[in-house]
Amino acid sequence: MRLPPDPSSVRLPGPWTHRDVSANGIRLHVAELGDGPLVLLLHGFPEFWWTWRHQLVALAAAGYRAVAVDLRGYGDSDKPPRGYDGWTLAGDVAGLTKALGEGRAHLVGHAWGGLLAWTVAALHPRLVRSLSVLSAPHPLALRRAIARDPRGQGRASRHLFRFQLPIWPERWLTRDDAAAVEAMLRAWSGPKWLVDPEFDEVARRDREAMLVAGVAHSALEYHRWAVRSQLRGEGRRFAEALRRRLPMPVLQVQGELDPVVLPTTAAAVSSRWLARPASYQVLPDVGHLPHQEAPDQVNRILVNFLARHA
Repeated sequence: MRLPPDPSSVRLPGPWTHRDVSANGIRLHVAELGDGPLVLLLHGFPEFWWTWRHQLVALAAAGYRAVAVDLRGYGDSDKPPRGYDGWTLAGDVAGLTKALGEGRAHLVGHAWGGLLAWTVAALHPRLVRSLSVLSAPHPLALRRAIARDPRGQGRASRHLFRFQLPIWPERWLTRDDAAAVEAMLRAWSGPKWLVDPEFDEVARRDREAMLVAGVAHSALEYHRWAVRSQLRGEGRRFAEALRRRLPMPVLQVQGELDPVVLPTTAAAVSSRWLARPASYQVLPDVGHLPHQEAPDQVNRILVNFLARHA
């Protein structure tokens, strides 16, 4: 039987610096590059900090301090048995911002990291300079779309409900050296990226990272809290906290071919929670992972947005 990879195996070499930061009662692993205003990069599922490798380099070159974090339960960050609720995860990001010596940060999040970025902006607005989300509508917009369009966004989000089962989803995620991770990446990506040689490396890295002990369970706990909290008073209080109008500038980037977050979901309803209109960009021939499928295009959009709101 193969032993799980050591958590430190995710500390992949590059121009960045790896270090540990204590925040909100846990240890978070970050990769950091550049000097200037802080940009925090929050990854999605089933990934880890390395998903932002292209953005780390581009943001540092543009004059920013770019920091990509392994979120709670992922990579080489701590994997405590609890704390995968929206309140605590937002506290992780707020605590990390302060632990990095900054009073405010530009937040950039993809998918689950994007949903978390929206949450931080609502719960800790004074810490957020700007908000950039990729493949991530406002959490309340997503919830509404799932309920109102069961054959559209509801069907696209069906994995959320499969992950509510005990034990089986963890076994499915890690079986055959985490083959399910590569299967999800293939199903969620645009056709052009699937023939890019980089895709194979990304799939291999993400599979290895999912096999680190505790990661599969922790990653699934995000999904479980998101669904189960809807049936509890905690979920109602959380939704109420997210209803505040956000004062900071917002950028939304969406792949035209995204099968997980439908472009209609991202575009139609997120604006109701903003004090000003968001900048909304749709990328043709791109699926659920725009920052990896079209990194040069995303980097240009992101750097230009940040420059306008520096």
